[in-house]
Amino acid sequence: MVAAISEITRNELKAKMDRGDKFVLVEALPEEYYRRSHLPGAVNLPYEEAAEKAAMVLPDKEADTVVYCMNRT
Repeated sequence: MVAAISEITRNELKAKMDRGDKFVLVEALPEEYYRRSHLPGAVNLPYEEAAEKAAMVLPDKEADTVVYCMNRT
């Protein structure tokens, strides 16, 4: 079964982090951006590599997962 996909705002993500909610935070940008800066606790899974590396990086298929990338707005 595929879980529901929905968007959350920056404020909602910050609230999840502040509450200490259990979830996996994934940065979908290339590794060079991840090395420069990423949100605390984030793992790097560039979107170009998701198909081949997702099982290694995200072994718990039931985990609440938040994926983010760059957005200037």
